Amino acid sequence: MPTISSTDAPTGPEGQRPGDEPCPICGGLGYVRENVPVDHPHFGQLFPCRCKMAELEERRLAHLRSLSNLGHLSHMTFENWVQERYRLPEEMSRSLRHAYSTAERFAENPGGWLVFLGGYGCGKTHLAAAIAHERQARGYPAVFVVVPDLLDHLRATFSPESPVAYDERFEEVRTAPLLILDELGAQSSTPWAQEKLFQIFNYRYNALLPTVVTTNLGLDEIDPRPVSYPHLTLPTIYPV
Repeated sequence: MPTISSTDAPTGPEGQRPGDEPCPICGGLGYVRENVPVDHPHFGQLFPCRCKMAELEERRLAHLRSLSNLGHLSHMTFENWVQERYRLPEEMSRSLRHAYSTAERFAENPGGWLVFLGGYGCGKTHLAAAIAHERQARGYPAVFVVVPDLLDHLRATFSPESPVAYDERFEEVRTAPLLILDELGAQSSTPWAQEKLFQIFNYRYNALLPTVVTTNLGLDEIDPRPVSYPHLTLPTIYPV
């Protein structure tokens, strides 16, 4: 059982309000020392208490949510999806129903990759944003980024005035527990953009991290390296 020492220990966890009951483990310090012999490598070291770990995890989730900038897409939820569109051919209606049910299942238990193909205005972004909203509502991290914006942000980090280093921003996106890339398109055709996207795709493929992609390109127009991955799920949304 960890023991607590007040000697040179930091002050209580940030966010603890006056009147809150102190943590029974660390007494409100936020850090603990392990009760180990003096020859143990952990002797004298401070470790975050469970209460501090919870705070740090909440900060991490809040930061990942801030990367998504989903505020202007707050109306794009599963509840607001229009299932039946007026006077659509049956083939298109069937495709939309399939895409919706696939996205809903994915939001319940993300796994593998989900790629939405289709023209402008057919609902790809709506379903992708709905997945992000649903995961965040359940308390899980989901990073939603528009590909052109992502590439612009990565380029901007090379500026000396950038408050965020390139490696930091790239790593946040590449390792996100759930990454949703919206509008993968022609703007991704430059060698630099293709290489950055391939690095993201390749890392996530090898790490088995769930990924959602929306694009108005056909599969034959996309860099063949990521689309050759064998476990991509490809429900097609037809243009509306």
